[in-house]
Amino acid sequence: MSRSMLLASETGATSRALQDIYCRLFACYGPQHWWPADEPFEVMVGAILTQSTSWTNVEKAITSLKSAGALSPRALRQLPQDEVARLIHSCGYHNVKARRLKSFVQWLGEVCGDDLDRLFAARADELRKQLLSVYGVGEETADSILLYAGGKPVFVIDAYTRRITSRVGLSTSDAGYGALQSLFTDNLPADAALFNEYHALLVRLGKEVCRPGPVCQRCCLGEVCKWWLRQGECKNTGAALTGIKQGAGR
Repeated sequence: MSRSMLLASETGATSRALQDIYCRLFACYGPQHWWPADEPFEVMVGAILTQSTSWTNVEKAITSLKSAGALSPRALRQLPQDEVARLIHSCGYHNVKARRLKSFVQWLGEVCGDDLDRLFAARADELRKQLLSVYGVGEETADSILLYAGGKPVFVIDAYTRRITSRVGLSTSDAGYGALQSLFTDNLPADAALFNEYHALLVRLGKEVCRPGPVCQRCCLGEVCKWWLRQGECKNTGAALTGIKQGAGR
């Protein structure tokens, strides 16, 4: 863990803070039942398609693949790349993502013969290295595959996680992916179900409340969010200064 990137450096305090945040999120939103998919390969495809687009558009693309009988590694390998692009057109950057899907299923056939049980029998750290070697698979995509398709205790870091941890005061806005991931993995039990639910809850909060322009009045983390508390202090200070000026002018 990079201490220069983390504001809460005491492990015990950080662990308690993370657990408190999780409890508040769960009490507010309940179980998220994420990742929505019928089987692991669908999760893997979704993790690739969801890059730079909304989940609604990914769902349309996956429905299109299912309707065409193309939601399997073998079917995707057999389809021409331009046909794959046509089927996933709704998710944006369809030509790039078609190439990524083709590269991914080619790799899948080579490393495990499309046997996902065999694939996920590997250690998470070794499999992560292999995934990152595939064209178009970055850290967030690889970790989404490991956690949501493989059930590995790997915490996924995304823009929502980065924004929320920075605002509540557990990280800095420029913290690297590895430092943010360590914030969770070093301070919480290595439990895939916990990491799954925690990440899904952060995504829910980030989408609905902790946006770039936050709706802090609706946030269940208001009592523990340093960003929101600072805003309150600024408002109180401003009001006090206004009162002083008004009093001086009488």
